[in-house]
Amino acid sequence: MTVEDGAAVGLRGNKEHPVTRGALCVKVNRYLEQLHAPDRITYPMRRVGRKGEGRFERIGWDEALDEIATRLTGIIDEHGGEAVWPFHGTGSLGYIQGLEGFSGRRFFNVLGSSLLDPTICSISGTLGTKYTLGTSGGMDPEDFAKSKLILLWGTNPLTSGHHVWKFIQDSGAHTVAIDPVRTRTAERCDEHLAPLPGTDAALALGLMHVVVSMGAEDTEFLAERTVGWPEFRARIEEFTPERTAAITGLAEEQIVALGERIATTRPTAIRASQGIQRHAGGGMALRTLACLPGVTGDWAIPGGGLHYSTSGHFKLDLPELVRFDLLPNPVRTLSQTRLGESLLEVDDPPVKALFVIAANPVGSNPHQNRVIEGLSREDLFTVVLEHFPTDTVDYADIVLPATMQPEHLDVLAAYGNMYLVWNEPAVDPPGECLSTTETFRRLARRMGVTEPSVYDSDEDLARQLLKQYDFERLRTDGFLKAEPGPVPVDKLQFVSTRAGQAGHDPLAGYTPPSDPGDGLILISAASHYFLNTTFGNNPELRRRAGDPRITIHPDDAAARGITDGTPVLVSNDRGSFEAEAEVSDRVRPGVAATPKGRWAKFTGGATVNATIDERDSDFGGGAVFHDNRVHITPA
Repeated sequence: MTVEDGAAVGLRGNKEHPVTRGALCVKVNRYLEQLHAPDRITYPMRRVGRKGEGRFERIGWDEALDEIATRLTGIIDEHGGEAVWPFHGTGSLGYIQGLEGFSGRRFFNVLGSSLLDPTICSISGTLGTKYTLGTSGGMDPEDFAKSKLILLWGTNPLTSGHHVWKFIQDSGAHTVAIDPVRTRTAERCDEHLAPLPGTDAALALGLMHVVVSMGAEDTEFLAERTVGWPEFRARIEEFTPERTAAITGLAEEQIVALGERIATTRPTAIRASQGIQRHAGGGMALRTLACLPGVTGDWAIPGGGLHYSTSGHFKLDLPELVRFDLLPNPVRTLSQTRLGESLLEVDDPPVKALFVIAANPVGSNPHQNRVIEGLSREDLFTVVLEHFPTDTVDYADIVLPATMQPEHLDVLAAYGNMYLVWNEPAVDPPGECLSTTETFRRLARRMGVTEPSVYDSDEDLARQLLKQYDFERLRTDGFLKAEPGPVPVDKLQFVSTRAGQAGHDPLAGYTPPSDPGDGLILISAASHYFLNTTFGNNPELRRRAGDPRITIHPDDAAARGITDGTPVLVSNDRGSFEAEAEVSDRVRPGVAATPKGRWAKFTGGATVNATIDERDSDFGGGAVFHDNRVHITPA
């Protein structure tokens, strides 16, 4: 960032960073516009209209803190600390200011507030990879440069993680996109397979069936570095190419051809990201995908294996940072994915105070209408820490102005590469904006909290987190590569005792999607222009994204009397939204696709999340954004 006279005037990537190589994506390229945007919230506000109207008056920090402290004290006295729920989102993944370190959690621990289970993003796949590999840390994505065959499985890096594409290009590998949609990435690959959503584990088993039928499994790796191979081999035998084709909707010839290529190409690498695990069998899908490089022995070869997340490789002292030991007694945990249910149905005690931190759940959470109904409760005291007047801000009682990334200290650990990042504040925040940490330090003082650690400075917090790293080197250089741990940690678990103890099938396999409705399967993957709902208010990015569109296959469109450009209503028994039809074979028959990330206030009051269920995935209670059936009719 270039700063002149205390103002940020330029932004570019760091050319010395081995992963970014100086490049920014189309979303972050306009970050300076966000920093100086005219709709930036720069002072505390109190609601003066009805919830949802978005009408507020300006107040001072003293008045805001006094009101929050008074309301919290009354709620805790009457209902106990668990009636208070801090709800963090992925608007900040910083360890000091954001979700990863549950910023402000020490303060909430002293109050005895409910815990947040961060289920909405990647938990199912994380648990799935852990059951197989003993870690959520997979291969180093820089090693894609050494691969000969790369399977981009349920991921679209040219839209939502383009830095890895550099290493894919460096490799010269044969690339295969496995995705129900012909994405930007799929169009650049050598092959594209379009299975039905949620059938990825079945496809993986079918591909392994081809490998084993050719006698191409790595018998030495299987004998020495895996557990449960005989049982897993028997399961593989069940997934013949014929059966796999029937489940996935692919041609049998496609499955056999790719299986043969995998059998004869070393090293083979798989890149999978969060979208692949957002359905009923999402955790099992990642668990089974992680088995494939075990059958072929690719886990033992540089450039082979699976990259889902690198988060398991960072040695950060999270317990020291979060300090759950400060809780006065065990408290309940509430699901990030099930916000509507928690606000409307939990009653022992009910949630009476909600702090929304770096989150826009009206725009990002499943079952949008239930979330709105919960946030509309007059007896719910809601405080939102935000940058902009989001859909969720409209339901707040108190809005507090938060700093943006160039305005505060933070530490970030990538999940798409192996680097820790030090975020030094570059400019002063505008108006009366405060960091999340400072906000809760001031609120703690107002409430008379005596626990000393609640008042630790941001630098103190960072030092506690980074005990196993060279703090000064990280602060000076700005980034530092973590040393990868072993993958698998010990032996690859085709049969997992931990999975069995958690109530799951101990043997890796296939769990089908389970939306009970009928209609088309709707995928709502990442937008090329918005980062979840971050940047959803940026005028230029909104212009580039255009009006809401939903892509439908020509066969499905013809059966519904829909032509290209037709205004349509997309609905199920949970809700509906309006869009313009794009009739294209970019989606396979039976599937529709629309990007996520829009704000409801810019789209007639509803987005795709109005149709998503709060139902859990198989592992960890993850979200099921892609396990969703809808009806599409001319509006």
